[in-house]
Amino acid sequence: MKKIVILTGAGISAESGINTFRDSNGLWEGHDIMEVASPIGWHNNPNLVLDFYNKRRAQLFNVQPNNGHKALVQLEDYFQVDIVTQNVDDLHERAGSTNITHLHGELLKVRSTLDERLIYKWTKDLNPGDLCVKNSQLRPHIVWFGEEVPMLDKAVEITRNADILIIIGTSMQVYPAANLINYTKTAAPIYFIDPKPSITQNSFQNLKIISEKASIGVPKVVTELIEMFA
Repeated sequence: MKKIVILTGAGISAESGINTFRDSNGLWEGHDIMEVASPIGWHNNPNLVLDFYNKRRAQLFNVQPNNGHKALVQLEDYFQVDIVTQNVDDLHERAGSTNITHLHGELLKVRSTLDERLIYKWTKDLNPGDLCVKNSQLRPHIVWFGEEVPMLDKAVEITRNADILIIIGTSMQVYPAANLINYTKTAAPIYFIDPKPSITQNSFQNLKIISEKASIGVPKVVTELIEMFA
């Protein structure tokens, strides 16, 4: 059974109503990125950071997976499928995909500021005074700028073993995630789905660009792969 690895970014969730990571002016929901997505921002104003992610978390309950998320689930009937996502939402899970690695953390989890191994599922607001079992403040389970990406080694290993790579809705400018494409096998087919593709047809061997939004492009690629290889 062929192994398909899917790398997803903000573009696939944008169609469900989740704002992309940052606007063209460099702000995220009106905030400087470093205010709400860095250890320094957390140190300087934890209340602002908690409020910011509380709003992001609450938004998840008002959105649904779109046709891009749903189409990927069909691949699991014919292939071994791994999704490596930069997104912190749970739309892949809710669509029905089963093997998902979150590179940048998850909105529906929090962790201890004392022991990062203490991770808890969390669906409500996170407030000052919410503590882990070691009596330390809990923080969003999000990988902030300047922090290590704990799941990176796993993502590299997954990508290395891909027979087919699909990239969806990412600018290919956020590292280290953008570098994962370089770990694929030389002969592996690569599909890049994005309405404004940031790479060109001759950037990689066996690259096919689909200049469509995810809800249109993903079902097309899924149908093609099932017809070709299943």
